[in-house]
Amino acid sequence: MTKVFTISDPLASVSAETRAFLGQKHKLFIGGDSVDAVDGARRDVVDPATGKVIANVADASPEDVNRAVAAARKAFDGGVWAETKPLERVKLLWRIGELIDKYSEQLAELDTLDEGSPYGVVKNGYIAGAAEHFRYFSGWANKITGDTLPVSLPGDWHVYTTREPVGVVGQILPWNVPFLMMAWKLAPALAAGCTVVVKPAEDTPLSAMLFAEICREAGVPEGVVNIVTGDGKIGAALVDHRDIDKIGFTGSTATGQAIVRAASGNLKRVSLELGGKSPVFVFPDADIDGLIPQVAEAVYLNSGQACSAGSRLYIHEDVYDRVIEGVAAYSEGLKLGHGLDPATNMGPIISQKQYERVNGLLEAGVKQGASMVAGGDAGMEGYFVRPTLLRDVTPEMTVYKEEIFGPVISAMKLNTRNIDELAREANNTEYGLAASIWTKDLPLAHKLAAKIRAGTIWLNAHNMIDPSMGWGGFKQSGWGREMGRSAMDIYTEQKTVAMKLG
Repeated sequence: MTKVFTISDPLASVSAETRAFLGQKHKLFIGGDSVDAVDGARRDVVDPATGKVIANVADASPEDVNRAVAAARKAFDGGVWAETKPLERVKLLWRIGELIDKYSEQLAELDTLDEGSPYGVVKNGYIAGAAEHFRYFSGWANKITGDTLPVSLPGDWHVYTTREPVGVVGQILPWNVPFLMMAWKLAPALAAGCTVVVKPAEDTPLSAMLFAEICREAGVPEGVVNIVTGDGKIGAALVDHRDIDKIGFTGSTATGQAIVRAASGNLKRVSLELGGKSPVFVFPDADIDGLIPQVAEAVYLNSGQACSAGSRLYIHEDVYDRVIEGVAAYSEGLKLGHGLDPATNMGPIISQKQYERVNGLLEAGVKQGASMVAGGDAGMEGYFVRPTLLRDVTPEMTVYKEEIFGPVISAMKLNTRNIDELAREANNTEYGLAASIWTKDLPLAHKLAAKIRAGTIWLNAHNMIDPSMGWGGFKQSGWGREMGRSAMDIYTEQKTVAMKLG
């Protein structure tokens, strides 16, 4: 049975600075100032590990979105950021990375309270990763170049291209890994010379509120970064706004589809990082003992609340029972509890709604014939689901087809090494975000990787991400690529200049 750990008073476990921050009246960040919502509305923020209110933030209205977009438009059209010398943007983004390091403990405490993941994972993984994203993209700010083009036009011509910032960007963030996801979107947009309006997820706004203070301390010019907190209506107002030039969104495929439809009003640019149902292939020649914790954590990381979660586990029949037994034992050995408890390995699901959805899908899986080897509802305060392993899952089952977004592994038996058959199995989904292949047979791994329609494929690893690696998906996993050189393309437009000489 999975061990359960609790702490009596989570707020007593955080720093005095974080407790003071939680007690503030958090406002919107517009034009470099902290301002109340126009109508004065507020909303509570809940700790998913306890279900208790921990903070209160402004609840923006569409009129507040208008104010934020106007501030961003003024900063962009006035040239305060797009015309800032590239080297100055380099220095400022690097300074933001340093300030994230400076406030890393407080940021980690806020995201742990807000989203639930273990503090160590948040601080050393997500917050540290956010700082690295700003440092990485600071290096792109003065390397955005075009090309000189050889042309076959009659006469003598000089033709070249430039890349220019796309304009004012609306950034709509998810509730999983909130601060890191904000860095993924903000760092390349700012490096490109765009101005931004950020809408954090309604469940996890707190680290974005601290980021507003980091922007002040770093010296970000007024209106370059604006932050509005609220629910889905605020995201919709950003998407509908005719002065927004581009939307960047991470979240569900259904919401992404709605954004595409709404963005057609003025054909604003859209990039989408959406759902996933990533396959994991385990072959007999792999390091079985070494991979068991890794294929388990391919799903259990962040309580399964990751688009890249390796939730479809395909195990060759020669090692099927061995891997199942190993993953089950690993699952039962994990310690469930509040993310601020040092003993905790896995935290809660984000909300009551998501908790009910995950448990509903588990019930459907068992009813449809899957066997629950480990896991299930934790039966404790907060929104906890034990790390769960379902075996003998088949393609017609709901747990095979739907993105669960919880700590649930669906395991299936493989009886082939035929590349085409394996690829058909991997691609038997509407998604195409990620996959992993575990084998020492590198020719097989590379041949299979070539046939899997997914944006990132790991060989003998899973969920390993670096700022230089482009990130995005095929099919209904989204449009465009974040991170790496690819991210600069989605925040810039190409212009061609053709000059006739003589």
